[in-house]
Amino acid sequence: MQDLQTLSLSLLTEWGYRVLGALAILVIGRWVASAVRSTVRRGSERAGADPTLVPFFANLAYAALLTGVFLGAAGVLGIPTGSFIAIVGAAGLAIALAFQGTLSHLASGVMLLTFRPFQIGDLVEAGGTSGTVEEIGVFTTTLRTPDNIRIIVPNSKISGDTIKNYSANDTRRIDLVIGVDYGDDLDLAKSTIERIISADERVLDDPAPVVEVDELGASSVDFVVRPWVKTPDYWATRWALTKALKEGIEAAGLSFPFPQRDVHVFNDAAD
Repeated sequence: MQDLQTLSLSLLTEWGYRVLGALAILVIGRWVASAVRSTVRRGSERAGADPTLVPFFANLAYAALLTGVFLGAAGVLGIPTGSFIAIVGAAGLAIALAFQGTLSHLASGVMLLTFRPFQIGDLVEAGGTSGTVEEIGVFTTTLRTPDNIRIIVPNSKISGDTIKNYSANDTRRIDLVIGVDYGDDLDLAKSTIERIISADERVLDDPAPVVEVDELGASSVDFVVRPWVKTPDYWATRWALTKALKEGIEAAGLSFPFPQRDVHVFNDAAD
């Protein structure tokens, strides 16, 4: 009886120390992993790293350290790490088969962070939606629409679709169509449009603006108007030119035709 009590006390003491040691490793290790993640984030930001990659590397360091912490705690409890890794591998395979979509998002996130078709702050159209990129995560990308709606798009949907990056280049072309009446002087219309465009300081000289007759419409002669501007000036210049062209063309004595339809009525005389 005495030997049984001694053995029980010895086992309880041994396993109690092991459990306490494992818990201590988990608690301290998790705290250290969080501190390292914060340090990596701050250090990357101070070093001027790409804001797109900062959260990715910080979370990657956190996950790697946390994995080591769990293995260390398992070793203290006497669990063979080799067997544990084999069990984790088998469980990982089962989880991978069950979460194929999630792993697809992960792989797509790594591709987006590696090849970087866009960066934080870019205006893009991707995954069936458009907006300004706020965050590129491992699984999802967060966009903010012009009307301030937050949209979270799975990375696999973005990488599997066409991506339009409106902020990638320094300049953009404004495409306008201006129609004048068939009876108007086309040379006067062209010179008027060119004068209005050149009066806006935001319009670039190189590439030169294009103003040409493009189509003979149903009720108007249509000019294509294609000035180039700096990308940040795109919308403000487009709206200002639309207003200035309307007012300037009318001031020059030209007119904007309305859609017209001629109706011919034939009356057949009764016998």
